[in-house]
Amino acid sequence: MKLGVLGLQGDVPEHRRALARFVPRAHVVEVRRSADLASLDALFLPGGESTTIARLLEESGLWNPLGTAVRAGLPVLATCAGLILLARDLAPGASGTDPPTLGVLDVQVRRNDYGAQAESCEAPVRVEGLGSPPFVGAFIRSPRILSVGPSATAIAWRDREVVGARSGKVWGLTFHPELSDDPRVHRAFLRSAGLVR
Repeated sequence: MKLGVLGLQGDVPEHRRALARFVPRAHVVEVRRSADLASLDALFLPGGESTTIARLLEESGLWNPLGTAVRAGLPVLATCAGLILLARDLAPGASGTDPPTLGVLDVQVRRNDYGAQAESCEAPVRVEGLGSPPFVGAFIRSPRILSVGPSATAIAWRDREVVGARSGKVWGLTFHPELSDDPRVHRAFLRSAGLVR
């Protein structure tokens, strides 16, 4: 199995470490140019700074090939900033400098809607299909999912608030499963893509 982690900015090492722990037989590569998308079985879009990642995607020539690959069916797990980049659209944020989005996940998102770094926290998350105990999600300057459109489905909740959605093989989460020692979210994603049992 060949897994890619978008390697332009953000918590790339954390995703690589999580995949090495949770999927030890996988070959994990960092995606930095369009050729790196070739023959991937799945891609992970990390958290980080969404405006910076969007700019680097454009500068590296990856923006259009990434969108094409996802629309063609490449399974993607996107966390935090990765979710922002996949969203159908963004509600205006306080900074007024929202990045463009690929529009491949039918959700509306607002950046940094839980507050500044000081408001970051861990909280129990109920993820569809994981059972008990709840997953402990790390929320770090997280975006908020404001609405889930008809072509997407909510899959994760913090109390009653939606914190994860999917459309086919594309998952977007406002929290960071790669910062946990709990492999269940990664396994559920790879299982849903038909890559593990």
